[in-house]
Amino acid sequence: MSVSHIVRPLEQSRLIVTGGTSGTGLATALAFAGSGLRTMALIGRNAERGEAARAKVLAAFPDAQVEFIAADAADAMQAQDAVDRAGKAMGGIDILVNSTVAAVVPQLFHLIPIEQLAAIAGEQMIAPIHMCRAAMPWMREQNGGAIVNIASDAGKATTPGESVIGAAMAGIIMFTRTLAMEAKRSGIRVNAITPSLIEGTIAYHRTMGDEFSNKLFSKAVKMAQLGLTQPEDLAGMIVFLCGPGGARITGQAISINGGISA
Repeated sequence: MSVSHIVRPLEQSRLIVTGGTSGTGLATALAFAGSGLRTMALIGRNAERGEAARAKVLAAFPDAQVEFIAADAADAMQAQDAVDRAGKAMGGIDILVNSTVAAVVPQLFHLIPIEQLAAIAGEQMIAPIHMCRAAMPWMREQNGGAIVNIASDAGKATTPGESVIGAAMAGIIMFTRTLAMEAKRSGIRVNAITPSLIEGTIAYHRTMGDEFSNKLFSKAVKMAQLGLTQPEDLAGMIVFLCGPGGARITGQAISINGGISA
């Protein structure tokens, strides 16, 4: 049976990467370009880092069309404006990747100041929700698209120090699964990637640089007997999920963690 919705070849697809200026987001942009995709928009808060990321993609793939749009996806109006600007510049949106998980260092719940709780939970979770809402009309109009939200295994497994972080990550996972149920009627696939430690990222260095979280995650490092996850590991899975090979995969939350949870 053939698919009834549009699944464009990567060479014809138009991509938005939120948080695409460093780490997993930038690795994902480069992986898509390496797979033939040539039209993309990188969204991030830091203009200097954004222009550097854009230059890095263009240095590797000079024929690519790469836009950088400075925006904070946690702000609803900035998220909407960024998506609309990207969609107009590219002539549509086929793929949205939300790599917006902030680098929050784990901390025991009773030690977190009460006034910080709403920010930790809300800001972690709201950015991908905003971006999905802004992008959905573009994808619904063309009867097809693919979305990948990056969350964390903290949303699946209980870890001391990650009570609030884990709640936010579980929220992203459930949001992804529920949106997949709604969006499949419009030919839109929605999946989540849930890593643990991602070596070489800002979050990794902050986590391992803190005394409490270093003790906690040093044990996890030993359990990653297949090797700690690299940004490129996530990028490869994201490219697959958003391409024709992932045409019938939706509503999944896929762990990539080197065996930490196996």
